[in-house]
Amino acid sequence: MAELRLVGMCGSLRAASWNRKLMLEAARLFGPAEFIDANLRLPLYDGDLEDRGIPPEVQLLADQIKAADAVVIAGPEYNKALSGVLKNALDWVSRTKGGPWRDKPVAIMSAAAGRAGGERSQMTMRHAMNPFRAHVLPGPEVMIAAPEREFDTDGRLSGEMPIKLLSELMGDLRAAAEARAAG
Repeated sequence: MAELRLVGMCGSLRAASWNRKLMLEAARLFGPAEFIDANLRLPLYDGDLEDRGIPPEVQLLADQIKAADAVVIAGPEYNKALSGVLKNALDWVSRTKGGPWRDKPVAIMSAAAGRAGGERSQMTMRHAMNPFRAHVLPGPEVMIAAPEREFDTDGRLSGEMPIKLLSELMGDLRAAAEARAAG
């Protein structure tokens, strides 16, 4: 079997964000794969802009998702919902042709300073993904509360429970990706 392709989407643009660290940890625990850190620095969705054609960076993202065997989405919780950056990316990709999300194994996760670790952002992410007919894994839910205590200075998860849950989620995602790739 060829090497799996994993796309990571981080709903925070900050280079040192907890969600970027979580996404990279997820990719590491997924195991051997070609990993693509998707660029979500996209223009704001605008129907007038779409009328002039899908922006190249949006089409690239859609093509990366379509070609991936699996996708990992890590997103913060902004005002009790998924981030605008992530919602904008989902909205743009929904406007491309070919249904890039269809049946795609997807794992979602969050790191947030609040005591629930981004629970509401995950709920809204699942809701936003529903129309795309992706295969969003039901769990285990990985919600990292107080992330400043859960990552070491190298950006690696250090807590036993978060590592256990993320390892299980990535094992399930890998199994779903392998099953899909096997056809």
